Amino acid sequence: MHTPRIENDSRRAFLRGALQGAAGLTLAIYLPGAHAAGAAAPAAAGAANLAPAFEPNAFIRIGTDGMVTVISKHVEMGQGAYTGLATLVAEELDAAWSQVRIEGAPADASRYNNLAFGPFQGTGGSTAIANSWEQMRKAGASARAMLVSAAAAQWQVPAASISVSDGVVTHGASGRHATFGELAPAAAHLPVPADVTLKSPTDFKLIGKHVPRKDSADKINGRARFTQDVQLPGMLTAVVAHPPRFGATVQSFDASKAKAVKGVVEVVQIQNGVAVLAKDTWSAIKGREALRVVWDESKASKLSSEELFTRYRALAQQPGAVARSEGDTDAAFARAARTLRAAYDFPYLAHAAMEPLNCVVQLGAGQCELWYGAQFQSIDQGSVAALLGVKPEQVKINMLYAGGSFGRRASKDADYVLEAVRIAKASKTKAPIKMVWLREDDMKGAYYRPAFHHALEAALDADGRPIAWRHRLVGQSILTGTAFGGMVKNGIDTVSVEGAANLPYGIPALQVELHSPADIPVAAHWWRSVGSTHTAYSTETFMDELAAAAGQDAVAYRLALLGKHPRHAGVLKLAAEKAGWGQPLAQGPAGTRRGRGVAVHEAFGTFVAEVAEVTVAADGSFTVDRVVCAVDCGMVVNPDVVRAQVEGGVGFALSAALHGAITLKNGAVEQSNFHDYAPIRINEMPKVEVHIVPSADKPTGIGEPGVPPLAPALANALAAATGKRIRSLPIRTGELQA
Repeated sequence: MHTPRIENDSRRAFLRGALQGAAGLTLAIYLPGAHAAGAAAPAAAGAANLAPAFEPNAFIRIGTDGMVTVISKHVEMGQGAYTGLATLVAEELDAAWSQVRIEGAPADASRYNNLAFGPFQGTGGSTAIANSWEQMRKAGASARAMLVSAAAAQWQVPAASISVSDGVVTHGASGRHATFGELAPAAAHLPVPADVTLKSPTDFKLIGKHVPRKDSADKINGRARFTQDVQLPGMLTAVVAHPPRFGATVQSFDASKAKAVKGVVEVVQIQNGVAVLAKDTWSAIKGREALRVVWDESKASKLSSEELFTRYRALAQQPGAVARSEGDTDAAFARAARTLRAAYDFPYLAHAAMEPLNCVVQLGAGQCELWYGAQFQSIDQGSVAALLGVKPEQVKINMLYAGGSFGRRASKDADYVLEAVRIAKASKTKAPIKMVWLREDDMKGAYYRPAFHHALEAALDADGRPIAWRHRLVGQSILTGTAFGGMVKNGIDTVSVEGAANLPYGIPALQVELHSPADIPVAAHWWRSVGSTHTAYSTETFMDELAAAAGQDAVAYRLALLGKHPRHAGVLKLAAEKAGWGQPLAQGPAGTRRGRGVAVHEAFGTFVAEVAEVTVAADGSFTVDRVVCAVDCGMVVNPDVVRAQVEGGVGFALSAALHGAITLKNGAVEQSNFHDYAPIRINEMPKVEVHIVPSADKPTGIGEPGVPPLAPALANALAAATGKRIRSLPIRTGELQA
């Protein structure tokens, strides 16, 4: 395998750093319940004789130059994982933040297992910090202890008399001091401590404080390594002509005009289309434009979005698989003073990350090496190995930065990675291949947030309090037939009903049911905050309707039902307080109406409440003026990252609420790029305030939980301003005309 040349010419610096760290310390730590101790730990290049053999769970490498390299098992796709993981290590190691750098881990679940998924290496479910909280801190504390022991042995002083600060080990009584780099060779020969004591939060210097993100500078100056930066000797770029409809296949193709395009080297058929290989991306694109493909659409889907929802609405009239059942709902509805009903439609949604899908692959004798923003290494590695007939360890994955994902790169079946490998396998050139999807390929390439229909009804007593709640959902299962199929129990895909089956409100009788049609040709996939993207909307807008029907304040109504859920209540109170809930909104321009709405939701163990303020014009157009957020995500590692993720979640959710919809017409996806699947523009972004609840609990997720409450808070604000309830997304201004 060749060492890749990086277009931004960071290879020289990369190699220099590797050589400088060669004679340092590579630390592997043992974690109870992970893997048995005794296996050999991988050492830094040229340092195998210095690093002792321990449980292969290596996260730290300290070079003789004093640089501390933290090996991140989680991909950095903009969510701040690199910074968070490095902070955990540096805190317990007592390293200076300036001496810490991050490196993506190779694919190896035996060392880089996601403790929330295990045995599995991957990033998702907002687990990066939560599953690494103790693991990475123990890695840092163990390294610190070894450095202190090395200093104590050299200076012949008790280890307890030595202190560490900002990468310098000091014996105060004698005035002796040494840097990490000076002590690393000696520390490498010492045993890893069987147990270490972690810091008390009162002693934290980095955790909970502002530290600059580790990825920002490289992304600004162009040194960050993305898939597009990788250049291998003789590499070809491939783009693929994919079927125009789900279920269509290649009947025949004429490559003569494509091959006549300057730069085009080869055209090959693969399982899901025809690939054009060229010396550069532009030539590959022009070659694909000249390619003539005849598609066999005899088994292709001709489904339209309206047909889909017609079927879903019919299914919602029938009982489904029971996800939660408490109390006697029939009896409660029979004695209700008032009954309310509502139904909601949610479209397919694309991920639309800034960096479309891509992957670089190089095949060798019994080996395969990949470069890309790997998110689900275990699935990708196993799938590629099965395709090539090799062992998983013969598939090497180099994890690079990802320019966003929102769930798309966490492919359940390694679809785009397998596409790249199939192209390389089919090519007669045997050249390394960079497979590139254009925005149109990405937008039309399936793997969407599934479309859903929700039907809800509630029974109120004479005081307006809910005594019964029925919720029936209809939509595709994401997990059925995948490696995560174990999460489907008794016909219930847990991610389809999350946020609905665990409704926090104290309602005596409650029934949640699910229909999961299995014959829909569109691939359903997780999308940032998964099931909560639709369940939060239906439950929180419906709860708002109940409060209005009862003639009660929306916040007070919720709080009365959250007696057993103090963390929900805590963020709800905080958001309401900071938003000035209960106080009149300032008047808008003449002829406009203003409103304020609220929503609260738990996702991935994190609790978020959001209050939205809107101004609506007479023609139904509106602006989202302000969003106030309160978040309880346990102990905060980096408050700036938390704020950034919640702010980004608001923008992401607002894009979907205002514009997001993938629609089908005669089996084909109608959208293709940002002109017809538009993210919000800067003028549509509201002022966002984020308030963090202080907590001593372990950290929970933050990458996704800011998304679910936004759309229902917005819809509730629009209802407060106009009196009109929005039953489907995206919001259409015509629904709000005066």
